Amino acid sequence: MYQNPLHKSENSPFLQMLYLLLFALGGLIVFAVIGIAIVFFIDGFEGIKGTAANDYRYISSFKILLVAQQIGLFLAPAVLLSIVEGKRLPKFYGMKAPKVNLLLLVAVLSICWMPLMGFANELNQKMVFPEFLKGVELWMREMEDSAAKATEAMLKATGISGLFINILVIAVTPAICEEFIFRGAVQRTIFRIKSNPHVAIWLSAAIFSAIHFQFYGFLPRLLLGAAFGYVYFWTGSIWYAVFAHFLNNAYAVSVAYYLQANNQSYTNAEDMQMPWYGYLISAILTLALFKFLKNMTDRTKERELNSSDFSLKP
Repeated sequence: MYQNPLHKSENSPFLQMLYLLLFALGGLIVFAVIGIAIVFFIDGFEGIKGTAANDYRYISSFKILLVAQQIGLFLAPAVLLSIVEGKRLPKFYGMKAPKVNLLLLVAVLSICWMPLMGFANELNQKMVFPEFLKGVELWMREMEDSAAKATEAMLKATGISGLFINILVIAVTPAICEEFIFRGAVQRTIFRIKSNPHVAIWLSAAIFSAIHFQFYGFLPRLLLGAAFGYVYFWTGSIWYAVFAHFLNNAYAVSVAYYLQANNQSYTNAEDMQMPWYGYLISAILTLALFKFLKNMTDRTKERELNSSDFSLKP
């Protein structure tokens, strides 16, 4: 998966983590300024004040700032790290062109794990704190309610053009930006600290989930992050993880659009439940397909290695 993660010409992984933090802070500031300038150009001071006051009448301004935040906070640090290390981006993160058969397998896998993620979300929503932590629980609930209102406003779309914009803002942009930083940069760097792929995958998934600050969605997002991490690790190309991330977000956007078109709230999608055996089937299929993906990619790597060895023979 990782291109020479222990190569001595690279800086220490701890220094790389520091770089990522500094680049994220700088990128957030720079792209926030760029985003605000674009909002001012489109909506003037009213747009800037509206976004600051969480006035969702200026939802287009929110979307502009969201894209700017994604690029500055996530994509820019990942790109800058490869530049600092003097590595070409495709080699540093593994950007081999994806194959159609593996894309189809990842797509089927993404469909199969959706009920399982829904079950994890149900469990997470039922999280209850002990009495002495009720203040923390109340704070988390308030943050969750605020995030839910923002999400519902973001997902509102009128016509095909609105759907296309939402897919671009909520599915395409996060899929690229978040996968490059969390699976590409963070997971890669943790792997250099602790040469155990499972530790790197799950720890980077935990960071991925925690940074969203949606505590009642932590568990499903943790599992999704780990799923993306294993897809990246086994395929050796970040594009498969980007594709899986995109499918997950695009599905949510499409369901919300469909429900709104039928005069229903997008929150109705969260009320859809299935019998227990549906979740069991989802878990079995997900594990089986993960095993199949691993075996397929292992065979491909072995063939490539044998082919390379044969070509080097006199």
